[in-house]
Amino acid sequence: MFAPLGLFKDIPCPQGRECTLMACMFSHRNLTSASVSQDASSEKENAEPPTKRIKLEPRAEAKETSKDDLPRVDSTKSTPVKKPAVPVPRVESTPPVSRQSATPTTTATTPTKRESTPTSGSNLPPRQAPKETLNPRMLQKAPATYNVRVAIVKKLHGALCSLNDQFVKDKTLQDKCLILTPDELITMALDEEEKVARESPTVYSNVVKLRIVKLSKMSKDDWAKELKDYLNKKYYKIKIGAASKEPKPFKSNLTVEEEIAVASHLITPLQGLEEFGYVTRAPTADEIETAKKGVAEAKGWEKCERCNARFQVFPGRAEDGSLTTGGTCTHHPGKAFYPPKKKTDHITGTTREGYFTCCNQKLGESSGCTTGATHVFKVSETKRLASILQFEQTPENLHLDNPTPICFDCEMGYTTFGMELIRLTAVSWPVGEKVLDVLVRPLGEVLDLNSRYSGVFPEHFANAIPYGSPVEPSTSDSTQHRLVSSPAEARSLLLNLVTPTTPLIGHAIDNDLNACRIIHPTVIDTAILYPHPGGGLPWRMSLRTLARKHLDREIQTGGASGKQGHDSAEDALATGDLVRVKAGLVWGRLKEKGWVVIEGKLVAPDSNAAAGPVQLKLGEGAGVKRTREGE
Repeated sequence: MFAPLGLFKDIPCPQGRECTLMACMFSHRNLTSASVSQDASSEKENAEPPTKRIKLEPRAEAKETSKDDLPRVDSTKSTPVKKPAVPVPRVESTPPVSRQSATPTTTATTPTKRESTPTSGSNLPPRQAPKETLNPRMLQKAPATYNVRVAIVKKLHGALCSLNDQFVKDKTLQDKCLILTPDELITMALDEEEKVARESPTVYSNVVKLRIVKLSKMSKDDWAKELKDYLNKKYYKIKIGAASKEPKPFKSNLTVEEEIAVASHLITPLQGLEEFGYVTRAPTADEIETAKKGVAEAKGWEKCERCNARFQVFPGRAEDGSLTTGGTCTHHPGKAFYPPKKKTDHITGTTREGYFTCCNQKLGESSGCTTGATHVFKVSETKRLASILQFEQTPENLHLDNPTPICFDCEMGYTTFGMELIRLTAVSWPVGEKVLDVLVRPLGEVLDLNSRYSGVFPEHFANAIPYGSPVEPSTSDSTQHRLVSSPAEARSLLLNLVTPTTPLIGHAIDNDLNACRIIHPTVIDTAILYPHPGGGLPWRMSLRTLARKHLDREIQTGGASGKQGHDSAEDALATGDLVRVKAGLVWGRLKEKGWVVIEGKLVAPDSNAAAGPVQLKLGEGAGVKRTREGE
């Protein structure tokens, strides 16, 4: 069967709610309103002319009326009912869910506003459950026969409906969002059954029966608490307790001396990784000249990094004062995500369509959900990067006596020279003390600070003070940073902290080193230290995923509002802690083989002095070419 083209996705289904197709090509949204509008249009010719509306005089105290005083429509009546001034009980352990009431509360003559819980989570979008039937989801290894699973799903659905009916009949219920729609009840029953089938296949029948008995004896309060947890995880992707959970500092069983000594076994060799963006030598003068000629012949024409449109950029501005052509940039800031394939897809004929993580729109539905002021571009070619600012080798720095490893992170923004460094943060490792944090004035004119990800906003530059000048405590705040005049100055400050043998730690460190134009021989890259399960480079695990998995820490959340972008200091600390986790694993194996730390250096046992570094399993060392033998 051919995949639908979506030509009828906006046309209501002729069968309405009686449609039994699993993947109907017509729309099943707002069927009730659509049918009402059709009936109204058919009777329009015979209807009498509409009467004039009575103009009501506004009350004098209307401006002082709060949302809690607005009229609310009861689920069983069509006349507005005054909302009682009683505080809504909340469950402190879970963030409250907010959505439009599932019960019909409007009539043709009584318009009402969408009801929401007056809490911090009231701006959550409405829930949209998929259209499913009481048919168990297909599994690769089913724990029971089909008939047994069908009977269990129906019993689960019946228990859930009984609990839901208690809320429907409860006229004093304040949280109307806890009333589930028929589709949500079916989806919840299928989720419950599938979870047990996957996690406990050997005792599937007993676990499900105990679950049904527990649901039948559950009180309203217990059901409300459990339902909030389910809805937040299912529809809003909220980790319960994550909003109030402070990140815990990482604690290691190793001493600082031991951690620094073990770091020598985690060094990432960069030779042979040039094809993945790692720069091991500075481009020659001839290569730089070739790059400059290519840029001159292109006459400023570039390809937009976000929407792939061709546009022209004018470093130093054009005659009319513009920096780029092409107007605004409509794009999707999120990446395209394709659901993982299942072995049963060829049996069920399931087609898994990709969607954008920023707005959940399917690929091809729209050109973008976000509009930028200009188009932007990124320069990745090494010789062209060197034509803007040449790469520099780490100097010896003889004045440094046994410097500590440095973990650093950079934030970049778009300028007329491509993507440039705009913030640099460095912390000492493993202590995690901040030793450098500066804003960087880029070489080109700023097109977009990329604040969604960089966390740098125009007010940060406006409130910044020159690096080296004293800061008055009365004027210092969270938006005030130190500002350096160029990327070269920021690079110089960083290189003053390290020597060629000092480990530089970062995640996907090639991006940070290239932004600073640094060639450093001793690096620890957590993107290689924790290889992607798909086979390593060029695929890389995100820092956010690694922090959640190995540190139980949520990073890059954008602050309380979700719009503050990333924090380079937070990312640098998380990267350093990931290396500390790996150092603890490596030290455990070294210690078993008899290795010891003497005067800050690892010393092999006499019986194995020539054995060299310990051999590590996949993902536990610094090498890139690893096998799965011995797992």
